[in-house]
Amino acid sequence: MRVHPITSFTSALSAPLRSHRTHRAARADRPGAPRGRRGFAIAALVASAAVVAGGTVAFGAANKTITLDVDGKVTRVTTYAGSVEGFLEKNDIEVGERDTVAPETSSALTDGSEIVVRYAKRVDVQVDGVQTEVWTTALSADEALTTLASRGADVRLVASRSAAGGRAALPIELTLDGPVDVAVDGQILTARDGSLGLAAVLDELGVVLTEYDRVSVQDSTTGAVTIVVSRVVVADVAESQPIAFESVDQPDPARYVGQKKVTTVGVEGQRTIVNRITTVDGVETARELISDAVVAAPVGQIVSVGTKVRPVVVATPAPAASSGAAADPNVGGSADSLNWAALAACESGGRPTAVSASGAYHGLYQFSVSTWGSVGGSGLPSAAPADEQTMRAKMLYNRSGAGQWPHCGPRLFS
Repeated sequence: MRVHPITSFTSALSAPLRSHRTHRAARADRPGAPRGRRGFAIAALVASAAVVAGGTVAFGAANKTITLDVDGKVTRVTTYAGSVEGFLEKNDIEVGERDTVAPETSSALTDGSEIVVRYAKRVDVQVDGVQTEVWTTALSADEALTTLASRGADVRLVASRSAAGGRAALPIELTLDGPVDVAVDGQILTARDGSLGLAAVLDELGVVLTEYDRVSVQDSTTGAVTIVVSRVVVADVAESQPIAFESVDQPDPARYVGQKKVTTVGVEGQRTIVNRITTVDGVETARELISDAVVAAPVGQIVSVGTKVRPVVVATPAPAASSGAAADPNVGGSADSLNWAALAACESGGRPTAVSASGAYHGLYQFSVSTWGSVGGSGLPSAAPADEQTMRAKMLYNRSGAGQWPHCGPRLFS
């Protein structure tokens, strides 16, 4: 048997004696209170020990009366034991390695001696947000909080919700006497008698706990302990999110290189994500993914990309403009099927003799002199007949595409 000496039981030893009936009524519902074999042994100590000899009753010379305090239950006991250890063993009072006894078990007993026994209880403690288990011999929550205060800035006793009906409970008394405060739903309520116990105080104030609510006990600036009720909500929340579509280029031999067209328009898909979200007093503290399901698959976008090589047109000298010969505007290739009138209307307003304000561009299709010469033209483009201008514009297109007319080129396909 390992016993830890204690030195702070002066107030407990000097407290007024209470009857066994009164103490039992006060502790009937206290979780963790000693019961069974231990309780019967204590009650039996009230009877005086006697020695029977020759039909007469005589009291031994070592008979003495001591005061016994077990977890705040104080009784006067008559015994013949000569030491604390002998008294405990004789009266079947078991003490574990976490329990405390004062004075030391080796101490001698004399008439008027006092023995204090404190049984350790396991309590859940939250220190600066981290929960752990500790053993304490404190009789009440306020006493336990005082002894644990040095462990952190925010020390709380965490109440169990495993009792029937989810009632909150502590393995020790809430307080031996006096009021307690209850912090709940943004307000502070006060119960006049904290000795009723944690569950009774909440019932008295009409505080109803839901399934996941948490209850803890901490010190307050007023000197009274404070019961803190944290409202906990656990809910599955669904959220829809888009799924991006992919774009695929598809070779198209019917289109020239550089030409593209969207043949299938892409459509975003949709997924539904369900998270289990925990909030404490309205603040999210945890999020757990429950499911992630695709509701609608995305539709990929298909782009037709031309692979056809443009024909190379070799420019041939055209008859001189002064010859009066009519030019054939048809040069072959895809150019003959395009809308050249629309291009001319955009570039020059359809005027074969048009000259730009800078004097650099001439004719229906606003040729520069150098470009005009590269397709076989001679002289100024604006001086050539309209058919010749169209012929050489088609030659230019077959060689270089509509990009020669950056602004008006798209009109060719109208």
